[in-house]
This record gives sequence, structure tokens and C-alpha cells, in this order.
Amino acid sequence: MSGHVVDWQALTAYCNKLMQTQNVPEDEAELIADHLVEAELYGVLSHGVSRTSIYLKRLKEGVVNPRWSHQVEQEYAATVQWNACNSMGMVTGVKAMERCMEKARESGCCFIAVNHSNHFGMAGYYARMAAEQGMIGVCGTNAPPNIAPWGSYKAYVGTNPLAIAAPRHGDPVLLDMAPSVVAMGKVILAAKLGKSIPEGWAITADGRPTTDPNRGMKGTVLPIGGPKGYGLSLFMDILCGLLSGAQFGPYLGNMWNDFVNPQNVGHIFFAADISKFTDLETFKDRLEKMEADIKALPKNPGVDQIFLPGEVELGRKEIALKNGIQLSDVVYDELVELGRTYGVKPSI
Repeated sequence: MSGHVVDWQALTAYCNKLMQTQNVPEDEAELIADHLVEAELYGVLSHGVSRTSIYLKRLKEGVVNPRWSHQVEQEYAATVQWNACNSMGMVTGVKAMERCMEKARESGCCFIAVNHSNHFGMAGYYARMAAEQGMIGVCGTNAPPNIAPWGSYKAYVGTNPLAIAAPRHGDPVLLDMAPSVVAMGKVILAAKLGKSIPEGWAITADGRPTTDPNRGMKGTVLPIGGPKGYGLSLFMDILCGLLSGAQFGPYLGNMWNDFVNPQNVGHIFFAADISKFTDLETFKDRLEKMEADIKALPKNPGVDQIFLPGEVELGRKEIALKNGIQLSDVVYDELVELGRTYGVKPSI
């Protein structure tokens, strides 16, 4: 098998050190590294350590604030609006969900909208935080345009993801999805790895189907369910862009080719304390019954198991924790080269 198998702890420590070279405080670098490696463990490679190079470049160019900061623009009993002051999105995401949970314990639920942030990685990371504390967690973000409104071939809205998590006995049930057939990050990763993409993932800038990821990156990815996926992406931008006070649609900065202007990305976070609605253990018992019912349903030919959202990724994580993380030659070599560039001895 091609590629390199690396220990997840060594990979986390290495990414942490790389982030610190750009004046990211150690505790914040740890949050970013943990998030990147968690994505690798779950098999969400489009949001894993392959993102390290672009984060470092944006930090080096001074287009992102290396130290987390924020301003409270508005705060009430169950709602908050933050300005993230152009901080790293992953740090902002953790801080925002922590505050969201804190207020939910007091008020039953809380909704936080954030503006002037940056790419925050896997949305599911933050929804899971709430579920692990006995809450329903919801979060989302907007992104530069790469989905065309239904009926057009020109992109206007992003692959704006939505994540929802609920606690159960064991690991949370977690839905983490983009409103597109595939996240643009997977098209970008395919281009980096020199691989083609399946037909039906993306179209070119003039609206033609393509299996070339580079042409797909210049065009758009396709929405799930046609107009339904477009509608979901639009409303995520209404929440994350318009409601939060961030930029939206084509006015968002592009992290890959604009190293002058901040992105001004928007996020939303919601937490509901289940104990304020029903007994938490009773809720988990009922979810366990729901899971048992679903798994007992008759299966289609060739199907061995019916999964709940997030179970496939949990299985990948168990394997990776035991056997190590498989990095492609391209991603591994890039990480090693980043170490040379930024003066960090490769330790993976």
C-alpha cells in the first residue's frame, strides 16, 4: 500500500509545533492540531492535515489573526453575537460552542452567531462537543461560492455545511453534511493528489459535467436533491452570513487565492440542554430504542448493516487509533516540506 502510516499523537504534536511557528499560542495551536487530526481519524480527509499548508500561508501573510480575540456585539439570555476579530476559525468554534453550552445550562438553550471569522474545519467537531455534555448541538458555517442557484451554472452560495449531534449511550449520533453532492474540499484534495473525480460531483465554469477536479474547482459542485440542496445552502448563508453580520455569497473572501483581504466568514452555534426538556437518561434510552428499531429493519440485498449518521466515521476512527493514520505520499511529503520551511524537525 502506498503512503505513510503515522501515529495520531505524533501527528498532532507536529501540527501543533507548525502552528506555533506563526505566533499561534500553544493552547490554541493544540486546538487546531487536535481538530485537523480528528478529521483524519474520522476519514474526513478534505478537512484534515492537508489544510495545514494553507492555514500556515494565511498566517504568514498576516491575513489571519494568530491569537484568538473577540468582541461581544450583542448578548441576551439565550442569544449572542460575536465578532471573532479575524481569528482562526477552529479556535473561534471551540470558544463559541463552550459559551453556547454555558448559557444553555442557564437558559435551556442558546444560539450564537459569529462574524469576522475564518474557515473552521469540520462542523461536526463542535456539534459533538455539545452532545458529549448531554445537549443537542447544532452548528454551521458559510463558505465562498461554489454552488449555483438552481437553474444557473454560475456559483453564488457555498457548500455551507450543517451539523447536528445528539447524546446517546456511547458516542453521539452525528450528522455532518454539506448541501452538495460532495464538499468542495474533496474536489480540492483530489486535485492535490492528482486524481480524477466521479462524474456528478461538479460542473465546469460553463456548466458542463467534468471528472477533472481542476476544472471542477473553477466551476461548481452540484447540490444534493437539485433545488433542495440549493435552498438549504441559501438558508445556511442567510443564517451564517446575513444574520451574523458576516459576508455572504460572492462577497466572502477566498482562502486559497486572496492573501490580502480577510474572509469574514460567519458561523452559527446552537445548544439545547436536554435536562431542561426531559430526563437525560430517559432520552438516551429512547434513542437506544430508536437505534435498535432501525437496525432491526429488513435490509436491502448486499447490505450487511444499517448505520446511524456518524457510525461509519466512528468505525474509521477506531481503526486509525489502533493501526495509525494512513497519509498519502503527497500529503506526507507536503507536511515534511512544511517542517523544513518553517523550521520544525519532522517528527512523523
